[in-house]
Amino acid sequence: MTKTELINAVAEKTGFSKKDSDKAVAAFIDSVTEALAAGDKVALVGFGTFEVKTRGERQGINPRTKEPITIEASKLPAFKAGKALKDAVSK
Repeated sequence: MTKTELINAVAEKTGFSKKDSDKAVAAFIDSVTEALAAGDKVALVGFGTFEVKTRGERQGINPRTKEPITIEASKLPAFKAGKALKDAVSK
């Protein structure tokens, strides 16, 4: 499902116009992004949890030169599905 398809689905299920649905979807995405950037966790009961995971510094190998390199630590967004979502998908 693309963002446009999601907007159309929201408009159909809520009766909102596509313009209002676009604003709602954009507001949701912006709110989740801002919360994760601030280091917060976003938990939607029954759906899942968005959070930031930290990946530590590690050693890697440059595939071109075969020399060892240090890969810096980084933060990654992660999503963990909730029980209700898992159950709905597994049917």
